[in-house]
Amino acid sequence: MADLDSSRGFYERLGFEVTGGAAEHNYLILKNGETTIGLFHGMFEGNILTFNPGLTNRMERLETYTDVRSIQATLEAEGAVLQTCTEGEAGPGSITLTDPDGNAVLIDQFF
Repeated sequence: MADLDSSRGFYERLGFEVTGGAAEHNYLILKNGETTIGLFHGMFEGNILTFNPGLTNRMERLETYTDVRSIQATLEAEGAVLQTCTEGEAGPGSITLTDPDGNAVLIDQFF
């Protein structure tokens, strides 16, 4: 994304509202109904799709969910090529892989 303010204005015109993030840290989270998008300036190269284990689409924490390490193990067992991996046994973590169209896919667990 070339300009966070321009992107924010574009999505606000589409009915999105800022619900999180911090422009001074170069990212914003916006929602429109049940749809959530993240605008990240200078953090990622190209487009990125993000999934958050443990959170509903309303950003509510789930009681139970599949830990990112289990997702990583499943993907590795299926032969997926991962660009980043999570270590350790619990807590925050993330993995990144690339879809067939060349888009990065980030599976990001906050807690």
